[in-house]
Amino acid sequence: MVSAPDLQPLAIVAGDGDLPQLLAEECQRSGRDFVLVLFAGFSPDWTIGLPVIRAEFEKPARMFKALKTGGFRAVTFAGAMQRPQLRPLKFDWKFLRLAPTLLPAMKSGDDVTLRTITAIFESEGIEVLGAHDVLATLLAPSGVQTVAKLSKADWADIRRGFDIAEAAGRLDVGQGAVVAQGICLAVESIQGTDEMLRFVADTGAAFRLDNNGARGVLCKLPKPGQDWRTDLPSIGPATMEAAAKAGLAGVAVQAGGVLVLGLEQTVAKADELGLFLVGVGRDDPSGNTGGATP
Repeated sequence: MVSAPDLQPLAIVAGDGDLPQLLAEECQRSGRDFVLVLFAGFSPDWTIGLPVIRAEFEKPARMFKALKTGGFRAVTFAGAMQRPQLRPLKFDWKFLRLAPTLLPAMKSGDDVTLRTITAIFESEGIEVLGAHDVLATLLAPSGVQTVAKLSKADWADIRRGFDIAEAAGRLDVGQGAVVAQGICLAVESIQGTDEMLRFVADTGAAFRLDNNGARGVLCKLPKPGQDWRTDLPSIGPATMEAAAKAGLAGVAVQAGGVLVLGLEQTVAKADELGLFLVGVGRDDPSGNTGGATP
């Protein structure tokens, strides 16, 4: 029987990417009871043989009943999930009750949408946990993690990139930016980091005015005032591959404020590609700061 508060049975609302699988594996390792909540049309191979609740966006009553019946009073949201194309004829009674609040929120930024969804789960008596509450080692450490080091020009690009990403985050637009030689090559929006880096790969070369100058940096950090339990920015080995294809010198993230999906593998990939990875201090919502500024 699970008795420790931090090992209460956990529901993992699973989306795309490696994070849901990492959390499921941590639950298995620690002996924590868990269930995966998979919405219609999503069933990756790694979920085969694991406990699952099938859900539909239009029928939240059925999902909440299954969670409560199974004793799952804690939930975490993991992985990217597209905004659904809702089918009004399938709305259940609970969705109809939630619609006046939920539908306007879904037409806003991700942060507003997720705050609303968090409040809905909490109103059902279900505690919302951050992925880092389940697996603390996910949070990016402070300092340079790679063989590749940073030039003064790289640090200047990081400072500007963080300022730009923070400004975009304040408007609930995105959580990242790419800067090279002081020029903002891209700002993350609803399409996400991968699409932003593909855009830089296609267009960035023309805006690097000095062919021998800084190649550029992907900067990622949480939005100001963001609820850290949901949608913290994340990186992984694939991010390093995409950054290399975009011609960048490296990746800078907020230390303690960005999820690294497999730190050892991510650093190894960065080293293989000759990129740097650095965790940079930034004020977090609790008033703490990290280190790692030049």
